[in-house]
Amino acid sequence: MTPGNNGASTPEDDDPFGYLYEDGQAAGAQPPSGGGYGYPGSVNRVRPVGERQYGGQQAAAAPTAQYQQQPYGQTVPQQQPYGAQPNAHYQAPETFPGGPPAGQQPPSYNNGGGNRGPNTKGLLIGAIAVVAAVVIGISVAMMNGNDDKSGDQAGSTPSASSSASSSPSASSSAAPEAELPKIDAKALLLGGGATTSSDVSGAEAAGGVYVSGFNAVGASVTWNMSGLAKTGNYRLYVNYGVPGKAATATLTINGTAQSRPLNLGNFAKASEGDYEKGWTETWASVQLNKGSNTIKISCEQGNQCDVNFDQLYLVKA
Repeated sequence: MTPGNNGASTPEDDDPFGYLYEDGQAAGAQPPSGGGYGYPGSVNRVRPVGERQYGGQQAAAAPTAQYQQQPYGQTVPQQQPYGAQPNAHYQAPETFPGGPPAGQQPPSYNNGGGNRGPNTKGLLIGAIAVVAAVVIGISVAMMNGNDDKSGDQAGSTPSASSSASSSPSASSSAAPEAELPKIDAKALLLGGGATTSSDVSGAEAAGGVYVSGFNAVGASVTWNMSGLAKTGNYRLYVNYGVPGKAATATLTINGTAQSRPLNLGNFAKASEGDYEKGWTETWASVQLNKGSNTIKISCEQGNQCDVNFDQLYLVKA
């Protein structure tokens, strides 16, 4: 630079805002218009890329896009798409006097209905339809599965009633036990003044016949039993009636008298002398043999004898 008021001494000393100050205005600084910083004769540093000269030689243009440094306050140019021819002197449309050129409109993203996002209503309806279709399909599949299972069960599995009818029951397969012996009073062998009678009602033997006269020492009734299926322990039940007071007797099995007397108590709680209300029963445990056995009930010394005998029968112990 030559001495004088030719702008800043060096490009680094250029003040792009010199026109805003008094000393800058006195030096002739003007608002930027076309590339200078404001001082008359100031260095214009706006050059296309690749055109700056060094030592008299012009550098080869770089194969990149050319840019122009804009004065402060102007919009920086946007990068051009790949392969497009760059504009070295690009200026933003808003920097042109009167606004952007006619016919150039900014891109619009309005679809005619104002600013709105994606169509969420349509997506929601579609999702609901898919869920409904899946639910319906599962329901149909479950109904079909139940029908198939019920059909298979009906065709392949026999019912409880058919199984029971085809297989013999436990009661029918097992051999029925032989009925244990039983005897009425009139079939007994009597001795010692015992006799049959039917004056007192209430006896269960056929015809209401019972054994009476069993009220003195030596009176007896004997049961000659036959046909017992097996040897074992049995209960001998005795149906009898007493006149409102307890009695006892001696029980003899196959010739052997038992040590304990046969208890013929007034279990019906009849009044004394009332034979009709005194009918009851007792039992004693006896050991019997298979086949034939002799059971004797007698009035012996020490017994209290005043009894009417009705029936005798056995029960398996």
